[in-house]
Amino acid sequence: MALETVLLAVGPNDANRIDELASTAVDIAGPADADIALAHVFTDDEYETAVERLDFEAVAQADPDEVAERHATVKELRDLLEEAGIPTSVRGAVGDHGDEIVALADMTQADLTVVGGRKRSPTGKAVFGSTAQKVMLNAPCPVTFVRGEN
Repeated sequence: MALETVLLAVGPNDANRIDELASTAVDIAGPADADIALAHVFTDDEYETAVERLDFEAVAQADPDEVAERHATVKELRDLLEEAGIPTSVRGAVGDHGDEIVALADMTQADLTVVGGRKRSPTGKAVFGSTAQKVMLNAPCPVTFVRGEN
């Protein structure tokens, strides 16, 4: 199986692991000469806040791809990936983080999905759920997990 597209999913807590996510994505996509689809998923509340903060006229007029492109974490990651010579596109979505990442992996025909997360106890996962776990169990492709410190 050739590696052509890597979906790099970025969430609200990934600002503190940008270097690790970029490094992992470059290490995977670079040698394979693959493209990276950089994805940011917003909940409804996160989306409204982002649209307001980024000075869009109204939520209804904002496009999730454009909102994602203007998000600080996405911009910083995109700059790092482009500096490394990796072709990068940006995708945005609104909804449940795990469900939308899986949908974007399917839509972009990703050959691999990269997600960040933090270490959690089994009880913590059972009680609160885990976006990364949902993606790993439901993605249409293999998933690489980049663990953060917290």
